[in-house]
Amino acid sequence: MKSLILTLTAVALVAGNASAGDVTGKITLKGTPAPEKEISMDPACGAMHAGKKPTTRFYVADASGGLADCVVYLEGAKGGAAPAAPVVVDQRGCEYLPYINSATVNQTIRVMNSDPVMHNVHPTPAVDGNKEQNKAQLPKGAPLEFTFAKAEKFLRFKCDVHPWMFSYVSVFDHSLHAVSGKDGSFKITGVPDGKYKLVVEHRKGGRVEKDIEVKGGAKADLDITAK
Repeated sequence: MKSLILTLTAVALVAGNASAGDVTGKITLKGTPAPEKEISMDPACGAMHAGKKPTTRFYVADASGGLADCVVYLEGAKGGAAPAAPVVVDQRGCEYLPYINSATVNQTIRVMNSDPVMHNVHPTPAVDGNKEQNKAQLPKGAPLEFTFAKAEKFLRFKCDVHPWMFSYVSVFDHSLHAVSGKDGSFKITGVPDGKYKLVVEHRKGGRVEKDIEVKGGAKADLDITAK
């Protein structure tokens, strides 16, 4: 496999008000990752996919190379209350959706079960102060809610009933973070004026970063590349 390169292009700092703006951009994957692997599901879960074989989701990229599931954040950012709206993770077709998400400390992470089978939701944090839990969830049962008091990258949720099921939520001690969408694009809103390190982290592809400044909502174009 060739070296993978994450490239961040066309980042714009766009005015939101006199002292805050939005940071937007697109992440592109260059290089050829290993093929995704077919997931061997049990008959009940496999039947939900109508003959289509689910695969791993290590590198999800569109035809132009836009890379999904990158966690983007401003390192050195401070504060910002946890949003009132929860982060929602669903279990559909015996997969966690979305695969990658981000949250703020003490923000509710609401886990749904849209499947006609039982799951168990088992977050396995590695940071002291974040509590490991393991809760059964009945078919199409009531949502389960979790919060975490400490920042932690790629905090893993798994289902012990179906051992191929994983989801990862990066938890931050500030609100200036996002996850890239299907086309690799992202948007961080309400960024106060200041100097930051813009960081992109992909669970398999690594990390890239760039120093940026938000000042009076002025626009800027930035490029960042790393092997």
